[in-house]
Amino acid sequence: MRLIEVNDKKTRAAFHAVPDAIYTANPVWIPHLRQDIDKVFDPEKNRLFKKGAKAMRWLAQDDNGRWVGRIAAFVNPKYSGGMEQPTGGIGFFESTDDDAVATLLFDAAEAWLQQEGMEAVDGPINLGEKDRYWGLLVHNFTALPSYALNYNPAYYERFFRDRGYQTYYEQYIYGRPVQAEIQEPFERKRAQIEARGGYQVITARDLTQDELAGHFCTVYNNAWGGHHGFAKMPLKQAQRTVKALKPVMDPDIIFFVLHEEKPVAFYVNIPELNQIFRHVRGNLDAIGKLKFLYHKWRKTSDIMVGLVFGIDREYHGQGLDGYLIDIAGKQIQAKGRYHSTTLTWIGDFNPKMIRIAENLGTERTRTYHTLRKLFDPEAPFKRVPIAK
Repeated sequence: MRLIEVNDKKTRAAFHAVPDAIYTANPVWIPHLRQDIDKVFDPEKNRLFKKGAKAMRWLAQDDNGRWVGRIAAFVNPKYSGGMEQPTGGIGFFESTDDDAVATLLFDAAEAWLQQEGMEAVDGPINLGEKDRYWGLLVHNFTALPSYALNYNPAYYERFFRDRGYQTYYEQYIYGRPVQAEIQEPFERKRAQIEARGGYQVITARDLTQDELAGHFCTVYNNAWGGHHGFAKMPLKQAQRTVKALKPVMDPDIIFFVLHEEKPVAFYVNIPELNQIFRHVRGNLDAIGKLKFLYHKWRKTSDIMVGLVFGIDREYHGQGLDGYLIDIAGKQIQAKGRYHSTTLTWIGDFNPKMIRIAENLGTERTRTYHTLRKLFDPEAPFKRVPIAK
């Protein structure tokens, strides 16, 4: 078996091809878009490289010349900042059910990270934001995977655990039928907020693209910016995010709460893109784009994905969660396009958001783990701090 560095056109193509050998008989798996993955490793498109990030990728090839595994390793000062140990990451790991393949790949990635001065490694994660390619699937391998979320065989957990990785935090995916009745506590909170006055709910349809980016940036930073592992978002990054979402956006399912014109909460949803991307087989080339436009026009996606729900920390405990959920839920029900909603992962370090999700009558449908390994086995292991 050979370990090969990804450093040219041929090996980059092989990096995309590895999953085909692993999931060929799996009817659930939907490949990530190769164009999306290429952006992660492109210094011209991933701005983290300009801020000191580094990445390496490797392939495993068996004695018959077949690609049987892959892995990437990252050093990201933005991610590691504020942690007790300099912490790198591994991601995009794939392997046949062969411990020798996994060992070859993990050894290469971990050795490189230690050479770069890392004292710990998290995985599987992304060289980018936490909403993509983050965490190891450990529960429910038969549900449709959401766009840009990881999917993997159950045996991957064995590879990580055998190498000393421990659960740093758990990530929960929730779902519910759109037409399910909205519970009375949410209606009561809505009535309380409306009686107080000064609040309103708007959708992205009411905003220009620049206004949408500004509102998103304001709420994100006031809800999480500066919390452990969540750096403040520059306005330019929010503008790039909105620009990237524009081709797939349904403005009627992106909501903001305004208090005297100031954005103080948001509930951002998009259609489930994997219902469309399952038809392009991981390649958004010219033909793939035509297929995408066709299925977007057909409104093939009837599942709504909640990307993010957040409330300005100064407004916690005032009932804005119920106010926003009641208004948004009833508007979505009235439109009649979507039959179910999926809430993109909520970490176990965020008990407030877990309570909101569960109070909404959702069911926990999938579980991921973000795992951490300390290179010094004598160092004390600590789970991620609970959000306050």
